Amino acid sequence: MFVLIWMTLLFSVSGSNADTGVSMKSETSCKEDNFCITLSDGEITAEAGLCVVIPCSFTTSSSFAPQNIVWFKCEPSKQRCGDLDVIFSRNSYKIQHEFRGRVSQLEPDIFHRNCSIIINDLTASDSGSYQLRVNGLNWRGYSDRFQYNTRSTVYVKDLTQKPAVMVPPLIEGQQASLTCTAPGLCSGSPPEITWMWSGGEREIDSYITGNITDFKTERLTAFTQRHSSTLTFTPSAQHHGANITCKVSFTEGASTEETVTINVTYVKEAEITGNTSVREGEPLHLTCKVESIPPSFVTWATFSNNTMLNGSEADVQVDTPAHLAKRTDTYLQEGVREAALSILNMTANDSGWYICTAKHLNNTLIKKVNVEVIYMRAPVITGNTTLTKGDTLNLTCSVESFPPSHITWSILGSDTDQQNDTESAELVIPNVQTENSGKYICTAKHQNTTVTVFTDVTVTLFRSIFENSGCEIRSGVLTCVCISEGFPLPTMKWPLLSNYTEYSVMTTVKNHTVNSTITLTVKDLITSAECISSNGNREAKGNLIIQNNTSKAEEKSRVLKMFSQLEVILAFLIGVLLSAVLCLLATKCHRRQRRNLDHTLEMVTNQEGPLIDANQEVEDDQTYEQEVTEAGGAVAEEEAALHLDGGPNEVEYASIDFSVLKRKAPKKKETTTTEYAEIKRGINPQGNDNGGEEDGVLEAKEEEMVEEVEDYGPEEEEGEEMAVYSNMKDLINDI
Repeated sequence: MFVLIWMTLLFSVSGSNADTGVSMKSETSCKEDNFCITLSDGEITAEAGLCVVIPCSFTTSSSFAPQNIVWFKCEPSKQRCGDLDVIFSRNSYKIQHEFRGRVSQLEPDIFHRNCSIIINDLTASDSGSYQLRVNGLNWRGYSDRFQYNTRSTVYVKDLTQKPAVMVPPLIEGQQASLTCTAPGLCSGSPPEITWMWSGGEREIDSYITGNITDFKTERLTAFTQRHSSTLTFTPSAQHHGANITCKVSFTEGASTEETVTINVTYVKEAEITGNTSVREGEPLHLTCKVESIPPSFVTWATFSNNTMLNGSEADVQVDTPAHLAKRTDTYLQEGVREAALSILNMTANDSGWYICTAKHLNNTLIKKVNVEVIYMRAPVITGNTTLTKGDTLNLTCSVESFPPSHITWSILGSDTDQQNDTESAELVIPNVQTENSGKYICTAKHQNTTVTVFTDVTVTLFRSIFENSGCEIRSGVLTCVCISEGFPLPTMKWPLLSNYTEYSVMTTVKNHTVNSTITLTVKDLITSAECISSNGNREAKGNLIIQNNTSKAEEKSRVLKMFSQLEVILAFLIGVLLSAVLCLLATKCHRRQRRNLDHTLEMVTNQEGPLIDANQEVEDDQTYEQEVTEAGGAVAEEEAALHLDGGPNEVEYASIDFSVLKRKAPKKKETTTTEYAEIKRGINPQGNDNGGEEDGVLEAKEEEMVEEVEDYGPEEEEGEEMAVYSNMKDLINDI
């Protein structure tokens, strides 16, 4: 059983170091009865810095009991190595200085007759022949020893084995560990393992010591060990293509290293180049590049309806954008690592989000960019520009542009800006007056461009026909006045004028008030006249009532004419009666003269005063008779004139001064006399033009005459009654 275990260990060591040249073939040589030794056949090759195993087994006679073994190294020319050549012994003071701590027995129990040793930290001086001696007891119990003549030869060459570097799949952003294992399975001094990397895309050449884990020694058996080091790091795109070197340095200066190139699977963020802000009409050129391992397939895309759902790229339409699909000036180029997009003539509708999509392995990456088209449309003014006084002016000036334009409202002739804003500006003026009419200017500033538009605002003022408008007729002349207010100034029309060819129109304007006056001669009787005030689409009609002042005068004139005709007849009759009365008076006066009566009756014709003057004395009867005669003749002539003229134009009044009669006329009982006043004819040479005034004069005359009649009433004389007439009305009534 022991032999099986030993052989398994030996073969494992030999197999693990197959490249050391250890031969699996062995040779046994014997000397003096059962003293045999088995060593490897041929030379054992080993490398500096590593270790070498010299496999060995022995046998002795039954009379010899082995106690320990001693290994020597000496020149092959020596037939027998001495104490100065000891490399392994129980007594360590005998071991050569350069071999101390380097040689170990694989099987410490000598009973197993295993004499194999392992030599660590080989150097070139370790090359040579090695001889075994077995120390023990003979059959007598005395110390004895047996040294075999057969030797094992070891050759140490330069170190050629390289460390084993294990590199797992590297993915950007995911932590990974690289392992470097030193060559050989020796239990000697641990080697020094260092890491460094160089190259890569950034040409880094430096030692990576900070990320190295603690040096690790793994003991496989009691005589074999594995020395390794682990490098833990997070790979990135800059590590791709880098050379990772693991260097193992042994004692005595022997070293070896292994370099591997690492591949990192990564994909960088898509990079879009090109001007994303262009003016309308200019071309757009965009390029999307995606750096990745393995290479990505890159295309240009636009958003579908489900894209950017809840803020994440949920669904991407990788086809040509819909609004660009039919355009002949659009060029799309897709490919590995990069894709290009060109639009020769950009419009405002081309503004928006464009995305670059990159397919990398099982992932789809998106890079979006907002393309802005700089443009400006003409400003537009909206709102009602025709208002009525008291309304609210509300104008909005809007400009479709990108970036937004700065808008300012101003009024022509005013230095004050009314309102300013971006994109759209609203101008509100409550309770507008006619003074608010004018040209309102909207100025839009877009980058280095200034555009101005304007609109005319009209505040209309319109009032219907004023109440103080009206008409009147005087002496057949119609005068109408129509007053209206408005802005713009209203136009005055008189439908009545279409029926006349001769008329006059006078129009005066003050502020916003128009006064239109017409004058024309009318023959027919009219009661109203229409006035039309027109202001744009608005119109007002006024039906003016005619105050027929002239008609009243004419009516009175007609009445007076009727009375005049009656007066002509009555005047004739009165003339006849007066003639008879005068004759009687003349006869009576003649009688009185003859009776020497001191009585004088004087009648004086006066248009403004009484006919009988109290200051005038009756000179004599002859004069009186002459005056009566002349008065009668005058009356006759006046009657004749009345008949020739066709009647008087005015009513004739009588003026009687009764004071004369009262003072002058003596009372006579024997006679009865009726006294009359002379008729005064007051004719207005101007006809009917003084209608109102003349009526007043007549009425005043009548009142005056009535008072005179009351003051100077006739006195009764002995059974006779005297009738005194105050005016023509009383006279007519009596008749």
